[in-house]
Amino acid sequence: MTKKQRIDAFAALGTFLQSGHPDLEIAIAQAAIRNPWYTEANTRKQLAAIAANLKVDLLSEWMAPYPDLDSDKVVGLVLAGNIPLVGFQDILSVLLSGFSARIKISSDDVGLTKFVVDKLITIDPHFADKLQIVDKLTHYDLIIATGSDNSARYFEHYFGKKPHIIRKNRNSVAILTGEESKEELHALGRDIFDYFGLGCRSVSKLYVPQGFAFDRFFEAIEPFHAVRDHSKYSNNYDYNKSIYLINREAHLDNGFMLLKYDERLASPLAVVFYETYDTQAELLRRLQGQADKIQCLVCRDPMDTAIPCFPLGESQQPGLTDYADGIDVLAFLFAHV
Repeated sequence: MTKKQRIDAFAALGTFLQSGHPDLEIAIAQAAIRNPWYTEANTRKQLAAIAANLKVDLLSEWMAPYPDLDSDKVVGLVLAGNIPLVGFQDILSVLLSGFSARIKISSDDVGLTKFVVDKLITIDPHFADKLQIVDKLTHYDLIIATGSDNSARYFEHYFGKKPHIIRKNRNSVAILTGEESKEELHALGRDIFDYFGLGCRSVSKLYVPQGFAFDRFFEAIEPFHAVRDHSKYSNNYDYNKSIYLINREAHLDNGFMLLKYDERLASPLAVVFYETYDTQAELLRRLQGQADKIQCLVCRDPMDTAIPCFPLGESQQPGLTDYADGIDVLAFLFAHV
C-alpha cells in the first residue's frame, strides 16, 4: 500500500464514523450495554473527535515529513480501555507509517476497536495483511503499551528488551485566574465530566488564586448534573462523600461532584482536588517538577511551559500531533525502520 492509499482509507473511515450507518449504531448501542462507562453519548463524542482528525489534508500534512514506507516490521500495541477507542491514535500512527500492527485490546473495550478495525479492512482489504488482533503479544519488533503505574512495571519487565513506548498514569490540571466568564467555566465542565473523568486528559485538579469564588464555578457547571444519574458514577460520588464525612475531611459538595483541598494531582472519581497559588510563574515552576505526571494543562490563555496547554473545554479533543505523554509516536516509529 502507498501512503496515499492508507490516507484515503482512513479518511473514508472518518466519514463512516460520522455516518449514522445502522451497523455503527448497533455497535454503539452494544458497547453501552456491555460496558456502562461507554455510554452512547461518550462513544459518539469520541467518534466525533477521531473523525475530526481523519481528513485527507490533515493526515497528509501530518505524514509529509516521513517517507512512503511499506515495512515488514511489526509493532505490538497494548491498548487501554478506560474510555471508548482510547487506543485508536496508536493504531492510526502505526498503520499510516507503513508498519504492521499486532493489537492486544483491553477487556473493557467490548468490541469497539475490533468493529472499527474490521471496517477499515472492509474499506481497503490491503489492511488485512497489516492488522492482527491477538490475545497475547508475540513476534513483534517494537512495542507501544499503555496502562497504569502498576502495569508499567510489568510492561518494562516483559517488553523492555525491544524498542518501546510505555505509558503510565497521568492526569490533567486546570489553572484558573478568577477572571473566567461563566461560559469559560462551563467549558471547563467538559474537561472534568467528559468520559466521567476517566481519561488521562480529564481534569482532576484545579489551581486557583487565593479567594477564588467557587460559587461561580459551581453555578457554571450545574448543567453537568446529569452525571449523577449514571449508577457507577453515582456510586463513586456517594462512596467518596461518605468517606469524607466519616473522617470529617473538609470538602465542598454541589450534589454531583466533590471539591477537596489536596496537594495530589490524581483525585478519586467524582472528586476534583484543588490548591491555591500566589503567582502563575511560581505555579508553573512547581508543575514543571511534576511534568511526568501531567498529560496537559487547561487554561484561559496560553502559558509559557513545555507541558501541553489547551483552552478551557478542549482537553478531550487532541489533534494529530498532541501525542500522549508528549512522546512523538511517528518519530519513534521512523527511528526504528
